[in-house]
Amino acid sequence: MTERPFRADDTFVHDLGARRSRDTAVLGVVVSIPEPWAQMFVEWRGKCGDPQASLVPPHVTLLPPTEVAVGDRSAISAHLARVAAAHPPFDMHLSGTGTFRPVSEVVFVAVARGIAYCEQIAADVRSGPLARPLNFPYHPHVTVAHDVPTDMLDMAYAGLADLHVEFRVDSFTEFEQLPGGAWAVSQEYPLTGPGAG
Repeated sequence: MTERPFRADDTFVHDLGARRSRDTAVLGVVVSIPEPWAQMFVEWRGKCGDPQASLVPPHVTLLPPTEVAVGDRSAISAHLARVAAAHPPFDMHLSGTGTFRPVSEVVFVAVARGIAYCEQIAADVRSGPLARPLNFPYHPHVTVAHDVPTDMLDMAYAGLADLHVEFRVDSFTEFEQLPGGAWAVSQEYPLTGPGAG
């Protein structure tokens, strides 16, 4: 049996052709990467020529960009608060690189520890007012190069192959996309579920 290949369903990019109503917003929910590693990831995306380097904060996606009605924002906030209250903080370990090539021109740093926590939280986030299907199987990761020339993808893949980063995840972040394409923090949701403390 052949496994379906993973592909990034993590398109935190700005669609210049999209014309959104003032009655909608585009949200994403992520595990933010803390400093000093966040700046390192920004620098790597920039070095690879990735135009998203200055627009997309380094993260592990829980909810890909999703258009929602502005009128639903309070229900969405309440939903995300409930999800955060049901899950405890956890340790994340990022280690080595991977790629979605040839399906998608993406190089990423892999989540080595914390995958199950991300899967559980992501499934809960994508329920209720944020229920939506995914185009590809959920695969937590940190994108470091996306849709850049092959030699730049290869550079990122080799250059971060020995990377090991560990940190505690004690919250997740809701982002909203601004008109220029950048993502701004809308709200942080502390993980306070059973075992927290």
